[in-house]
Amino acid sequence: MRAVLVGPPGSGKGTQAKLLTGRLGLAYLGTGDLLRRAVREQTPTGRRAEAIMAAGQLVPDEVVNEIVSEFFRTDDPPRQFLLDGYPRNLRQAEFLDRVLADCGLPLTRVLLFHVPEEELLRRMNSRRLAENRADDTEETIRSRLRVYDETTRPITDHYRKAGLLREVEATGDVEAVYRRALALLD
Repeated sequence: MRAVLVGPPGSGKGTQAKLLTGRLGLAYLGTGDLLRRAVREQTPTGRRAEAIMAAGQLVPDEVVNEIVSEFFRTDDPPRQFLLDGYPRNLRQAEFLDRVLADCGLPLTRVLLFHVPEEELLRRMNSRRLAENRADDTEETIRSRLRVYDETTRPITDHYRKAGLLREVEATGDVEAVYRRALALLD
């Protein structure tokens, strides 16, 4: 199984990624983890990313893409994995498709975690209060959801056309969502 998890902030995809990888023995690949690994190993691209992050800037697509490429073009890339947090836009999705095809590791499934907007707002407001994140206002949260929708719709369309996309109803308790996600991965 080689899958990508896609979903808005607050959809629970991070929680589900941990459950799925732990229970199924898949390699978990988060963008942040791949960036930190490249920096720690001081790969050429890792050094570029480190300088960008040290300057307080977002790491651009081409650098993130190269880090993903370096990871999969090693002598022993994982044969089964779950990607979380990448791709974030259509350019990254197309790049990932090419890299994985070149490595003989095409995706087998893309799960889109679906949660109604009002539920997302409730979850994110609860998280904001629990983590004392005063800067995360409801307006900021709604803005993040709009940006997510604008950048993700082309990804979901891309993977739907490829026959890989399945939608997970991500409401209810964690175990129920896990069972739904697992059923769609088979």
